[in-house]
Amino acid sequence: MRLTFHLTPEPVWVEHRSRNEYRPEVFGDEGFIHCTDGEALVLEVANRYYTDDPRPFLLLEVDLDRVSASAIYEDDERNYPHIYGPLERDAVRRVFRVERAPDGAFMAIGAPAPEHLL
Repeated sequence: MRLTFHLTPEPVWVEHRSRNEYRPEVFGDEGFIHCTDGEALVLEVANRYYTDDPRPFLLLEVDLDRVSASAIYEDDERNYPHIYGPLERDAVRRVFRVERAPDGAFMAIGAPAPEHLL
């Protein structure tokens, strides 16, 4: 099992709830899904790119071995795989809430999200 993480605004994930595949908002423009290996790096990425987005965020734990599309590491450190296709919902093992400060900063990976969000 090769685990990685993907951050997504909760409304975007919920919008895909009835579908077998998930595509983030920018998928049409970029053609891939951004992922991050390691919980510590997830918060760093979130604070770099998403602090101005006031929506609640979820963290998807993804098993890359269950993703049919290619997952390619394009960074030298091999921390940020890109999934070049949709993400099958059954590749998502767990969903977590992400805790935020009042100023929008991402503070911690929170508790598992309710079952209806998986």
